[in-house]
Amino acid sequence: MSTAVGPVPATRRSGFLTTVKAYLALTKARIIEQLLVVTVPAMMLAERSVPSLWLVLSVLVGGAGAAASAHALNCVVDADIDAKMARTSKRPLARDAVPRSHALVFGLLLGAASAVWLGLTSNWVAAWLAVAAIAFYILVYTLLLKRRTSQNIVWGGAAGCMPVVIGWAAVTGTVGWPALVLFAIIFFWTPPHFWALAMRYRDDYAAAGIPMLPVVASPRRVSRQIVAYSWAMVACSALLVPATSWIYLAATVLGGAWFLIAAHRLDSAVKRDEVVKSMRLFHLSNTYLTGLFVAVAVDSAVGWPVFGWPF
Repeated sequence: MSTAVGPVPATRRSGFLTTVKAYLALTKARIIEQLLVVTVPAMMLAERSVPSLWLVLSVLVGGAGAAASAHALNCVVDADIDAKMARTSKRPLARDAVPRSHALVFGLLLGAASAVWLGLTSNWVAAWLAVAAIAFYILVYTLLLKRRTSQNIVWGGAAGCMPVVIGWAAVTGTVGWPALVLFAIIFFWTPPHFWALAMRYRDDYAAAGIPMLPVVASPRRVSRQIVAYSWAMVACSALLVPATSWIYLAATVLGGAWFLIAAHRLDSAVKRDEVVKSMRLFHLSNTYLTGLFVAVAVDSAVGWPVFGWPF
């Protein structure tokens, strides 16, 4: 006697898909895309060519897993404040779409799996750097800095700089000075990028009790800080020139000038008490960083002789 198995009810399928989407949302996939955009150029710069496609793929998989782990664990810690902010109120834990304990296990397993994967497919230097990035993002930024200081994104943003160091280490097994310059570029890029966003969502952060600089400081002070960090970012980008050729030089000069003009325009608008459209700088910052790292990749792929140090 046989028992016929009917189709899976539509409501069950819908519930499964909803759960999968909720777990994917925990990883903040759009931010991961940005992190991976900077990883491949760092690997190409380390190789001064195109690395093996297997190595690139393995680092991208491991890097994506590490970033997803950090983001999921961040959602666990920040579930309470995410529920208070309009911009984050639809995140899975903010609306109880996933049990917090399940999200915690999910994040920890992702982190462990990504570290083992990186260790086995590239090297253990890259793997331990990935673990350090996850730990720094959760323990230092999310738990220690985010709710206590207006400099939270400055120092906490260091975790977002780690993909370039991981990519470099995956190729070379070490951390060379160009990797540290790439780290510094992203480090100084992060405050203008994030403060421009925080200016737009100032009320959200204030309601959640997060002391982002635009919440606790005057718009004039924020815009001056954005200009200062923008100049530091462009200066750091120039430090990479000895490891590159004319392609990168042109990109860093033109892109840097473009970004600085935009930062000064925002500062001027604040100074004149005009309507400040900070999201323009936010979107421009994404374009700038992507363009700069594309230039690094193209420069490395073309393989023209590098400038080298003049001394």
